[in-house]
Amino acid sequence: MAEIKEEVNNGEELQLVIFKLDQEEYGVEITQVQEIIRMMETTRVPKAPSYIKGVINLRGKVIPVIDLKKRFGLCDCALDEQSRIIVVEVDDFTVGIVVDCVAEVLRIGTNSIEPTPPVFSDLSEEYIKGVGKLENRLLILLDINKILDIEELEKAG
Repeated sequence: MAEIKEEVNNGEELQLVIFKLDQEEYGVEITQVQEIIRMMETTRVPKAPSYIKGVINLRGKVIPVIDLKKRFGLCDCALDEQSRIIVVEVDDFTVGIVVDCVAEVLRIGTNSIEPTPPVFSDLSEEYIKGVGKLENRLLILLDINKILDIEELEKAG
C-alpha cells in the first residue's frame, strides 16, 4: 500500500492489463505480463492445490497454470473461446493465470487509485493493491506476487 500511496503523490501512471473474472474487472501491472495466450490443455499435477489447474508446455518450458477463479473462491464456470492464459513473471518464476477474458490495456493515473477499502477481509486485502477509479468503472488492482504461492508452484512445475 505504501508503494501506491507514494506514487499517488508523484502523479505517476500505471499501465495495466485489464481482465475479467465473473464479470468483474481486475488489473495487473503490464510490467509483470510476459504474454497472453489462448487456452490450451493442461496436464494435471497429482496432489497440487485445487486452484492449480496443471502445467503447460510453453515453447519448451513447463509452467504451472493457476485458475484465479478457484484461487479467489468464485464460481467454477466453464471456459470458453474468450478464456485466456496471462503468462506472468513472479520473483523470476513464470506462471500462467486463467482469466475469463482480457479486456484491454490501459493507463491509469496513480492519483485515481484508492487504497483497499477496510470492508475487505484480511485475506482479500492482502491480494489487492487498491481500487482504480475510472469514469464509470472500478478496477480491482491485484498484487500478483501475493496471489501466487511460489513454493506451491515450484512443486507443481
